[in-house]
Amino acid sequence: MTMVGAHGHAPYITVSIIMNKKNIISRTVQDLPPSGIRVFFDLVIGMKDVISLGVGEPDFVTPWNIRETAIYAIEQGYTSYTSNKGLIELRQEISRYLKRRYGLDYDPEEEILITVGVSEGFDLAVRALTDHGDKLLIPEPSYVAYGPITSLCGGQPLYLKSDPAAGFKVSAGQIERNTDKKTKGLILNYPNNPTGASYSKKELLDIAKVIERHDLIMISDEIYCDLTYDFDHTPFPTLPRMKERTVYLNGFSKSFAMTGWRIAYACGPKDIIAAMTKIHQYTMLCASVISQMAAREALKNSDRAVQEMKREYRRRREFIISRLNEIGLSCHKPEGAFYAFPSIKDTGLSSLTFAQELLKREKVAAVPGTAFGPMGEGYLRMSYATSYENLKEAMARIERFVARIKPTT
Repeated sequence: MTMVGAHGHAPYITVSIIMNKKNIISRTVQDLPPSGIRVFFDLVIGMKDVISLGVGEPDFVTPWNIRETAIYAIEQGYTSYTSNKGLIELRQEISRYLKRRYGLDYDPEEEILITVGVSEGFDLAVRALTDHGDKLLIPEPSYVAYGPITSLCGGQPLYLKSDPAAGFKVSAGQIERNTDKKTKGLILNYPNNPTGASYSKKELLDIAKVIERHDLIMISDEIYCDLTYDFDHTPFPTLPRMKERTVYLNGFSKSFAMTGWRIAYACGPKDIIAAMTKIHQYTMLCASVISQMAAREALKNSDRAVQEMKREYRRRREFIISRLNEIGLSCHKPEGAFYAFPSIKDTGLSSLTFAQELLKREKVAAVPGTAFGPMGEGYLRMSYATSYENLKEAMARIERFVARIKPTT
């Protein structure tokens, strides 16, 4: 169809092309499930008086000294790109922080990359390491992005069922039994989202032996490391001979209440970091300079704020776990993060039905366990990153709901 252009310009022609829609979108993308978290919380938007125990985001505001640093950076005109690797001052601060806290030595020039959240760091690591058909072992229940990103990179996610009786952990023997010649590595998130499970140093040492014996790579997502409650957190690269086999991912979202700043870092062997940087420079280019300057301030002067938030999360953990078990929703005590993962199996409802009915009848939002894989059936993820008063009211509503729907025996 021919049309005359506006303001008397030469006519232009629009051409309609009929396409077979089945072939437009990549088959891999077609086969990807949507995020179970986001699908469920689309239902929450616009509802009034809902108490959300859903999205994994601190309810604290970013500490003032961090916000003030960002404001000052804007006032001083820091609005440009940075190096693809990130500000050298931030990479140096990360290097000092990891050395001071864990005795880890990373060269800020070649072994540290600033990323736009740990999610980007994970994506870069998998893309840099995975060839078509490579298998990555993923303990389940798992964070929603691990499997889909592995698939998008041409890899094969192989899910390992964690043991609820062992606090939702996988064992070294389990990793051993599921490793073959196509296995490239293991993805380990600890403390874990959604279960709150973490690993002692002894458990990690056993896993490290399997990693070394089979020449595997570890992608270690430790974004919740500062929220470990019952024992000291052990970073995987601190274990003997593991630094050269580990991509260590961490950031500022959870510990420093900086989710919206989208700022994190990856540490690892220089050849892996170089490969990740190569992808990063063609896709994200660099993280926000303002967020980078704020992150540097966070590492330098925010220990007290982090500890105060951790104390409050611990208090909430004790309350929510106690109340859930009183209500009859059996729940192990999470060792870290800010999630409870109670069983709702005794109610006779599926995870999705329970979550939908709880939202509809009592206006409490929680995530169906199936959002984190098939093994999550029979469980819910409840975030206690909300106020103590909200938790008390949410537990009262849940108790009322369970009393109405729990089968009598």
